[in-house]
Amino acid sequence: MRIRTQSSRLTYVYAKILRLAPVPSVEHRLPRGSGRTGTLPAGGRRPWGSISREQVIVAAMALVTAEGYQQLTIRRLAAQLGVAPMSLYRHVRDKDDLLTEVVDRLLADIWRPSATPDDWRAWVAEAADKLRHFLVAQPAALHVYLQHPVVSRAALARMDAMMEILREAVLDEGAARRAYAAVHTYTVGFAALEAAREGGASSEADADGLAEQLAAYTTPQQFATGLEYVLQGIGQPQR
Repeated sequence: MRIRTQSSRLTYVYAKILRLAPVPSVEHRLPRGSGRTGTLPAGGRRPWGSISREQVIVAAMALVTAEGYQQLTIRRLAAQLGVAPMSLYRHVRDKDDLLTEVVDRLLADIWRPSATPDDWRAWVAEAADKLRHFLVAQPAALHVYLQHPVVSRAALARMDAMMEILREAVLDEGAARRAYAAVHTYTVGFAALEAAREGGASSEADADGLAEQLAAYTTPQQFATGLEYVLQGIGQPQR
């Protein structure tokens, strides 16, 4: 009887302690570096379908511009958004698709020339130089342009605008297409070489200054000079 009474008292004490003890929080903070200040449900992930394609792209843009496209992975982006990696595949096909969309958003802000379309050479030259600078300044963009033909919204808008200018200049659809191809491939190729050599220096002896002369072949000034030759060829009557 005495043992039963002591056991009852202990049960009463433990029950009272449990009632007074605070209930642990079931919320977890978002992963560090996510750029968000809210909380996530228990388990550290948002409910299925709670993010949009726009949120995915904006988060990817922030990561790419801050740390470089090499740091972009589906798993890391999902962790920052507080979702399972598979959730992102509802909005993008894969990392390449996501990176192409990021580059498209960046390109849309910068590609339009300020030159008047009435001066087709000035317009095309400025459009080409803007793309060259964009590709050199944004490694993610150069990576995308070297991987596959870019047919995103901004890229197509840029191409359509340039084709319209070139049609007026050469008065022939086929010639306009060839002219566009010449300018575009020259621009992308030059940007790739310029970016690869940026900040580099030859380790070989250069007593006659030849290496310095060759280095000047990948400067913005040389790009403008070479582009002028291309535009002169486009402006000449077709034989």
